[in-house]
Amino acid sequence: MVLSELTNGQEAIIVKVKGYGAFRRRILEMGFVKGKKVTVIKNAPLKDPIEYQILDYKVSLRRSEAQLIEVVTVEDALQASEESYHGTLNEEILEIAVREKRKDINIALVGNPNCGKTTLFNHASGSYEHVGNYSGVTVDVKTSTFKHNGYNFHLSDLPGTYSLSAYSPEEVFVREHISQHVPDIVINVVDASNLERNLYLTTQLIHMDVKVVIALNMYDDLQKKGDSVDYDQLGLLLGMPVIPTVSSKGKGIKKLFDRVIEVYEDRFPEARPVKINFGETLERSIGKIEEHIKLHDELKSRISPRFLAIKLLEGDKAYKKMVRGGSYSDILVETHKQVDKIEDLLKEDIETIITDARYGFIAGAMRETYKESPVKRRRKTDAIDSVLTHKLWGFPIFFFFMWLMFHTTFTLGHYPMEWIEDGVEWLSGWLGGVMTDGSFKDLLIDGIIAGVGGVIVFLPNILILFFFISFMEDTGYMARAAFIMDKVMHKIGLHGKSFIPMVMGFGCNVPAIMATRTIEDRNNRLLTMLINPFMSCSARLPVYILFIAAFFPNYPGTVLFVLYGSGILMAVIVAKLFKRFVFTKTDVPFVMELPPYRIPTLKNTTRHMWFKGRQYLQKMGGIILIASIIIWFLGYFPREGSSADSFRNQIEQIAHNYSLTDIEELDAEALEQMTSGDSEAIIDLKEKKHREQQEQSYIGRLGKAVEPVIQPLGFDWKMGVSLISGIAAKEIVVSTMSVLYQSARVDAEEDATMLISNMKADTYEDGMPVYNPVVALAFLMFILIYFPCIAVIAAIKKESGSWKWAMFTVFYTTGLAWLTSFAVFQIGSRLFL
Repeated sequence: MVLSELTNGQEAIIVKVKGYGAFRRRILEMGFVKGKKVTVIKNAPLKDPIEYQILDYKVSLRRSEAQLIEVVTVEDALQASEESYHGTLNEEILEIAVREKRKDINIALVGNPNCGKTTLFNHASGSYEHVGNYSGVTVDVKTSTFKHNGYNFHLSDLPGTYSLSAYSPEEVFVREHISQHVPDIVINVVDASNLERNLYLTTQLIHMDVKVVIALNMYDDLQKKGDSVDYDQLGLLLGMPVIPTVSSKGKGIKKLFDRVIEVYEDRFPEARPVKINFGETLERSIGKIEEHIKLHDELKSRISPRFLAIKLLEGDKAYKKMVRGGSYSDILVETHKQVDKIEDLLKEDIETIITDARYGFIAGAMRETYKESPVKRRRKTDAIDSVLTHKLWGFPIFFFFMWLMFHTTFTLGHYPMEWIEDGVEWLSGWLGGVMTDGSFKDLLIDGIIAGVGGVIVFLPNILILFFFISFMEDTGYMARAAFIMDKVMHKIGLHGKSFIPMVMGFGCNVPAIMATRTIEDRNNRLLTMLINPFMSCSARLPVYILFIAAFFPNYPGTVLFVLYGSGILMAVIVAKLFKRFVFTKTDVPFVMELPPYRIPTLKNTTRHMWFKGRQYLQKMGGIILIASIIIWFLGYFPREGSSADSFRNQIEQIAHNYSLTDIEELDAEALEQMTSGDSEAIIDLKEKKHREQQEQSYIGRLGKAVEPVIQPLGFDWKMGVSLISGIAAKEIVVSTMSVLYQSARVDAEEDATMLISNMKADTYEDGMPVYNPVVALAFLMFILIYFPCIAVIAAIKKESGSWKWAMFTVFYTTGLAWLTSFAVFQIGSRLFL
């Protein structure tokens, strides 16, 4: 609760005062300090300002100022201490209540991309956010709560950013989070091996006048280089404590949060406001703009006046828009006046002057505290880059690694896939033997186990794929892939930074769409979103593996590589067309950090694999389970087709010759007693009866309705139903087929690859096979091109800010999928069939 929420006459105890620098100090000087009782006297007629009584005198605050004072009502304080309360209000009871309430600390993690910020977040909180060794992994705020030394830490992992300017969505997001949410402490995670660049962000946090603790992360990398830094002295110069950490190994984390508590409780005297001096001319101008800002109480309570003054001088578009939108015309007039004066005097761009001053401050601090190793050795990173990013060898190595990833995903995953498949088959057989016949047995075996089991067998392939993607990200090779592809991306109208979301799309298109936030230019961001669905996400992998195993068993890795490559080629062609006719604006320059190579820890890689595996299993128990049940129901009812009686009479006539009266008892043992002609006739009649029931079921009617649209592609109604169900999630395509291709053969449970066998044996009424390699390839191309799932469409809507682009993605990808599959089937049929 905040002070502004209290009503007239209500009493409360102050817990903490938020806000910035001089404003916060003024509030404290007025007596609004922790543990003091404050009473609301009255609100002004327009509810602003509000009069309070504190320390036996009355004072008025604006509502915007009162919103930054956190309180607990006397009633709540007493209730929290009811064990100690015996009807007498005393200061000790209130002090206990306030002390407990103050043990909630809100912390924001801020740092450059690739500084180990999310690794620190994971280790401290026990969360499972993925860590990537390139910029832009964290594209939204991640939060977690944990306890340490009796305090409750509410930790927020903010997007990685190099500064607090307005050049990218991350920069705006971070500074608005700090300004609006006002965290109690900001932990600035700094890469110890790249201090000069990382401390630039720190200087801007100094301007914001917030409480900061620096985590000097990857400290072991600095030591390995032979360099050293006097981090205690550095902390004194910056006015904020510096704690060396190695977050990947958990070193220094406990001490870091111990120091956070000390700074929060104002028990660390070295934590103090520091002013970066910009020189006499600039300081005079900053001071004049600050004077105007301080005339507006609401504005100065929301943001540090010095920080705002500097940003306005720099020409920050977001803050200029904010000031222009309010009644702050005097601030803008003064800003324009001072900018003209500075640039006239110094004959240089003002943004350059401020940037140089910040780096000058950093250089001075490093000269005092940092010692570089006297031994100059060629960095391992440079040696590796000389091969992996070589202008001739870079591309072959990259494409070989991609081929190896797909080949290994299929071949290595085949063995555990067989084990899971055997387990699913054993479970179905065991349940079939112990359960009595009926609808529930059919639902459990033919619906749930067949549907979910048909998809869960691909879990090993998913884990292997994510192992490779995680390895590329954690080692730093993903950033090199973007660097290698930059020139190629420029040819299609994009730049290398777009390559990162595209490669991420091989895992899941949803976070890949979100990762486009790191692309500054809106046109490039939209274009990357629109072509990202062509990147084959892991959800499509079960469909690929099923069809490749059935129709391309001799070249599995190559066919899988061709499918993924076709998606990339399609993205290139579409991007080229869109860039020519839709997004004609010129590109922004490509800038991407190439971080040092690091050996990924087994813990992080395993955690990432398990996190993705857990998501996959949760899908099994959620959307895929529900979809399997619905599909089974639609395929199970009505129970009999129009010719069911005719088929039954024919079977009974044959069975009567062997004194068998109940056709349901025609098991494998009974069929062995018949002649081969009679047993085959019964099996054939049962299959026809089963097929008719399927075609006349609810799902069969749906499939027949869409069959005319997909017939030119070589698809039958079952494939049509599978494509419709795949709109929810692509894994459901496999579970749908598992349900639809349930056989009526009495010996079907003996076939370990029943689904593949039934697909290959499926025929049209004229005896022509439904599937052949050309049809299979056309179907795979349709799965590749049409939009991945509803979640991706929702992500495009959210990131683009409009349903227009989301619906455009649905229609253009589906239309393109139809045309491509039509071409593959028609041309392939004439050439190979």
